[in-house]
Amino acid sequence: MRKNAIHTVVRLSIAAALAAALGACQYPDRLSAFTSDGCSSFPDGPLDDPQRWRNCCHRHDQAYWLGGAAAQRATADRELEICIAEVENETLARAMWLAVRAGGSPYWPTTYRWAYGWPYTRGYRRVTDEERRLAESLLRSAPPTAN
Repeated sequence: MRKNAIHTVVRLSIAAALAAALGACQYPDRLSAFTSDGCSSFPDGPLDDPQRWRNCCHRHDQAYWLGGAAAQRATADRELEICIAEVENETLARAMWLAVRAGGSPYWPTTYRWAYGWPYTRGYRRVTDEERRLAESLLRSAPPTAN
């Protein structure tokens, strides 16, 4: 049993070291244009109103596109939950919150991961003032409902 615990600690330590190293990579001025797929792999609304909560997901996508610290991701996910609860219900809001918390890690190689506007491996790196200005410029030039 103790041997398994040691192996688990070693694996977690290696994973943490890799995550920290990958998160330290520099990607100046490589933020891609903003895109949004609405609610990603989830419907944008019910059958009788197929766009009902798309705006909630669009705002969430803006935060996920830019990325930033882990606390900013937690805030974005909480804001999505609040928005979905307001336009639909708390049960759906909690389900969507659980889904984005599980599937939105910056370390998953997906198109909807945290900081998806940057090259993969940016992780939870803080957004600089210069990067924020670049993002604001890109958002101003994006269509209102970018697809």
